[in-house]
Amino acid sequence: QVQLVESGGGLAQAGGSLRLSCAASGRTFNSYAMGWFRQAPGKEREFVTVTSTTGYSTIYADSVKGRFTVSRDNAKNTVYLQMNSLKPEDTAVYYCAAGQYSRNAKGMNYWGKGTLVTVSS
Repeated sequence: QVQLVESGGGLAQAGGSLRLSCAASGRTFNSYAMGWFRQAPGKEREFVTVTSTTGYSTIYADSVKGRFTVSRDNAKNTVYLQMNSLKPEDTAVYYCAAGQYSRNAKGMNYWGKGTLVTVSS
């Protein structure tokens, strides 16, 4: 069992930055790929990024490529999402997930409760 707790969400201005963190419990953190997904009001949950167990491989959604960076620290059981050049359309609840190295949310076994990111124009 893996428990995930996100933090770092909040209000940012367009063009600004935020850094999300996701702390995982359990000893098997480095056995899972770690992903970030988001859900905007009235929309379905969508893929943002995923990083492999080692962090050496990553996949990004086209909408965030070049602006967001995912990283992980297996010694600290933590994955990060650095978000730069934020846009109002980035406003969403951001979820951390653990599972397969895939864009597909169905490949994720564990989910956090989410953290809200609001970007004002």
